[in-house]
Amino acid sequence: MIDAGVRVRTWMLKGLQRPETQAAGPDHRHTWWQVMCLTGVDYFSTLGYQPGIAALAAGALSPVATLLLVALTLFGALPTYRAVARESPHGLGSLSMLERLLPGWRGKLLVLFLLGFVATAFIITITLSAADATAHILHNPFVPHSWAHWQVPVTLALIAALGGVFLVGFSEAISIAVVLVGVYLLLNLVVLTTAILHVLAEPERVTDWRGVLAADYASPLAMVAVSLYVMPKLALGLSGFETGVAVMPLVKGDTEVRIKGARKLLTTAALIMSLFLITSSLATTVLIPAEEFAEGGAANGRALAYLAHEYLGDWFGTAYDLSTIGILWFAGASALAGLLNIVPRYLPRYGMAPDWSRAARPMVLVFTGVSVLITLFFDAEVEVQGGAYATGVLALILSAAVAVTLSAWIGGRLRAASFFAFVTLIFGYATVANIIERPDGLVIALLFVLAIVLISLISRATRSTELRVTRVTLDDQARRFLDEVGEIYLIANEPNERTGKEYVDKMREAWELHRLRTSEGPIFLEVTIPDASEFAGELHVVGEERHGFRIMRTQSSTVANAIAALLLHLRDEAGRTPHVYFHWAAEGNPIGALLRYLVFGGGDIPPLTREVLRQAEPDPGRRPVVHVG
Repeated sequence: MIDAGVRVRTWMLKGLQRPETQAAGPDHRHTWWQVMCLTGVDYFSTLGYQPGIAALAAGALSPVATLLLVALTLFGALPTYRAVARESPHGLGSLSMLERLLPGWRGKLLVLFLLGFVATAFIITITLSAADATAHILHNPFVPHSWAHWQVPVTLALIAALGGVFLVGFSEAISIAVVLVGVYLLLNLVVLTTAILHVLAEPERVTDWRGVLAADYASPLAMVAVSLYVMPKLALGLSGFETGVAVMPLVKGDTEVRIKGARKLLTTAALIMSLFLITSSLATTVLIPAEEFAEGGAANGRALAYLAHEYLGDWFGTAYDLSTIGILWFAGASALAGLLNIVPRYLPRYGMAPDWSRAARPMVLVFTGVSVLITLFFDAEVEVQGGAYATGVLALILSAAVAVTLSAWIGGRLRAASFFAFVTLIFGYATVANIIERPDGLVIALLFVLAIVLISLISRATRSTELRVTRVTLDDQARRFLDEVGEIYLIANEPNERTGKEYVDKMREAWELHRLRTSEGPIFLEVTIPDASEFAGELHVVGEERHGFRIMRTQSSTVANAIAALLLHLRDEAGRTPHVYFHWAAEGNPIGALLRYLVFGGGDIPPLTREVLRQAEPDPGRRPVVHVG
């Protein structure tokens, strides 16, 4: 039984990524157009449900609202993410830009907040795509009518199958994506070409549509105003940009080539999608009766599939359904891959997730479970999930616009900063308008934020006494100090003015408290904290002689863990047990000391140093000695 448990644990944690292996990038890279297909399974798959959602949101104005969305895509989102590709070429996107621009806890808390919207966008991509794939399955004329009420079970089965594939291992994602995108775009081209020919052959349909617009709206300006009002509901048509920069590490070539490739894939995908959005919106609005878009209608969640069956027959329509089902299901795979790429790069590095979160399989189970809960919550309905999806997408694009605006401003590029500030205002309006119209999306995003923050705080607290130092190095002077002494006695000193009197007083204190006096003289140890928000890092120790005293200096995110790591390193380096001497911290509330330790890296250092050593070295005989007086 124990062996079986070990085998399961080994299998679950197989491929656990360390920061250094993640930084190296993927083993296999591809041309930019192949990688475009991977982001395209998310971006292009929205054609499965976008025309229907646009028709429900804007009615006869759907083509006008879609045209405004395309303008926002090409002149707002595309320039923004081309700038993100330049600033963040390793696939971390706007989150890493904001983290750099806002150092310390401010940047990390902002990243945690935005991760809630990342989770919203990607999880809803999985559930929405699976729900729409189910709609294409159940509405196919060859599927028995008795299956009509199986929307939730079939959606859950698709999500479970997606999770199962990732548990086994998904190594051929690019090849599958190229085939799916190629077939899907070709079939859509056939459907839309056929539909536009029918529109041209039946001009009275266009006349009827224009008549509806003229009856409902007093002027073209009124049409544009209403279109601007409903446009945030169409934000699903912007869903591929964050994925586009997330897959940048898969583009072959050096950094400059990868940036150029990413910009090509973003531009090409945006142009292709814009063309399909405009033509699909016009064709579906003119050719499909309005009542068919409503819940229970034949075009609900599958407007282009409706046209495929209507004008090209059920056999072609079934082929189109199968292609749509495949790309929608694989869009969930793209989103799940995005989550598996983003989460291990942030939360474990912050100490705000268990170390096993760096492994893919446990996280697949977590994300699959959350997707199941979201599907049950929304009853696997496509249209009702659109608000939550749009909220996540718009929040991410807004964060990207803010990031590139700040970057341009700090870099002195005022013209670019002004342009991106204008784009930020537009996406800010769209985000706020969407939240007001569909607050359920914000509620779900905030629930994700709350869950991430709570888990992060608990994880940071429980992992705080880990060693948290990945490597220790000593310069030549520090090594010479180590060679000059027999026993290793270190006096922990919090550096202030670093005057001669400060060190003399510290030596007197060591004598009074510990009766410490050696022929070689002790070594002072000073740890300063440049950024307490970092969880782990390297420790570079510098030796220095000052006022006749030997001093080892280093920087770390926390004092206690750094001292413990250095003591263990000195023990292994010199083959002798080191001793460190402290005086008790000022009296105070122990809860306050703990909070200072968690947030500022200080607190009651002596007992914390001993606890870190106790956990890192279970053998008391080999454990460095901590003296407190």
